[in-house]
Amino acid sequence: MSPSLTTPPVALTIAGSDCSAGAGIQADLKTFSELGVYGLTVVTCLVAEVPGRVSRIQPAEEEMVAEQLRLLLGAFPVAAIKTGMLWSAPIIRVVARVLDALPQHGRPWLVGDPVMVATSGDSLIQDDAVAAYKESLFPQADLITPNLDEAASLLGRRIEHEAELANAARDLVRSFGAPVLLKGGHLRGSVAADVFQPREGPPQSFTGPFFHGVSTHGTGCTLGAAITAGLAKGLSLPEAIGAAKSYVTRAIRTLCRWNGVDALNHASLK
Repeated sequence: MSPSLTTPPVALTIAGSDCSAGAGIQADLKTFSELGVYGLTVVTCLVAEVPGRVSRIQPAEEEMVAEQLRLLLGAFPVAAIKTGMLWSAPIIRVVARVLDALPQHGRPWLVGDPVMVATSGDSLIQDDAVAAYKESLFPQADLITPNLDEAASLLGRRIEHEAELANAARDLVRSFGAPVLLKGGHLRGSVAADVFQPREGPPQSFTGPFFHGVSTHGTGCTLGAAITAGLAKGLSLPEAIGAAKSYVTRAIRTLCRWNGVDALNHASLK
């Protein structure tokens, strides 16, 4: 009997490995699979963590990161790429160099999630890495997806009210030249409001209910992966963002819980 062959869209995540599987590469792969996309991975770090605590981070060698990326890009028709936890300036720069060498025609979409701080408050980036993001990776991105803490680091000011989101997103676009989805869930209001600011034109708001009393470990990774999956399937940026917002909302609404430990339900579509 011959196998039944399929050719699903291919998406790639370049990120850290979360042993609790709620964030990082594990969350990205779950999201890709749930949304009908074949997922590839470039592992940048091994992270020992559970929701609420990061205990150890072991980065990969930069050349190993580069070799994973070059090998995958040469073998698979990658339609969209997401970067997550890159940890250090050398890793950010080597990823940027490999991506910059790709031909301009038919380049994959690039979604940059500037992972800097875990939901627990633990730092997920070295001090000199922010400059590397700004100089080498952000200029290549088709979308940057900072949360409020990350946006504060990039802008040098806090964002404390929903009314400030649009101006902050606009300032980020002016600073880095890439469209921005500013995630406002940390405001902890009655709704989780995110603002999409394209390079030109007015901002667009994407809202969902805010769920109180639950851990949201991995929501940023999951949202970025869902956007990347949508782009790989041919959606426009606004369409991919809207679909991803709905997916994350379902993943939180159908939360998994064991003895007080929460995890997103990435199989929420079933």
